[in-house]
Amino acid sequence: MSFTAEVKEELARVENRKPCCARAELSALVRVEGTLHYTGSGRMRLEIATETAPVARKVIKLLRSVFDLTTELTVRRSVLHKSNNYLITVIDQPGLAGALSELGVLDADHSPLYEVPSWLVKKDCCAIAYLRGMFLGGGFVADPHGDFHFELTAESEPIADDLVALMRRFGIGARMTTRRGAYAVYLKGAEPIVTFLALVGAHRALLRTEDVRILKEMRNDVNRLVNAETANLQKTAMAAAEQVAAVRFLDRARGLDALPPALREIALLRLEYPDVSLRELGELADPPLSKSAVYHRIRRLEELAEDG
Repeated sequence: MSFTAEVKEELARVENRKPCCARAELSALVRVEGTLHYTGSGRMRLEIATETAPVARKVIKLLRSVFDLTTELTVRRSVLHKSNNYLITVIDQPGLAGALSELGVLDADHSPLYEVPSWLVKKDCCAIAYLRGMFLGGGFVADPHGDFHFELTAESEPIADDLVALMRRFGIGARMTTRRGAYAVYLKGAEPIVTFLALVGAHRALLRTEDVRILKEMRNDVNRLVNAETANLQKTAMAAAEQVAAVRFLDRARGLDALPPALREIALLRLEYPDVSLRELGELADPPLSKSAVYHRIRRLEELAEDG
């Protein structure tokens, strides 16, 4: 099961405590996955298709509990994807047109609406339920072990703009994009995704995402430390090799015995211990020297070597 399917299964179990929230959630589900068919003489039929069984059960439950609508369920097996497709049909019946108006799908003249009605999501609880319904209908969230990515599909640009505004109401910075003529509202990065999951009630998915994020951050911190340590070691090794080369040049050019005692001691120590750091080299001196003192003596040896 994909991570998206796990999140949808969890969200499908979230119960709406108020009728207005149930209506908002159902409105989003119908808008994303519903298709309205006009059959003549003012008759209509609503079809809602989904590939997720918990979502299909949620839709049927909401249609019956909120509007007492009669539904028919058809289950088909997809040979290509090896999964079930669930088709919920709401046949023409007295309460259907009124229900679609209450859901903000049709206006008073039974013409389609292509935006989220402000009255439907006026309350924060209803706005949250609407966002939950949008994810149940057409949401995608990548497995947190990979890249953090989240999308909601939208049928029109006004709907996408409304979704961006709804998310920003709760401090979630969403953006809109188009892809092959379709609209999508997306989130990038773990923090906004975690905030959305917490908002709509996907607490189990939230904890899993947080666990993965913490592990990723720890791994990145360790990698940064290792890379920094490796770079320091390489830098130290290269500097030590240059220092050894300078001492050997002085030995060939004039002999180390010609050097002042302080410089001769450091030169001999560097030849004997070519891989140690300046701090460790100072600890080997008699008496021990500070790193700063060793650095200045090494620098003087390099200057003598440069002068020939």
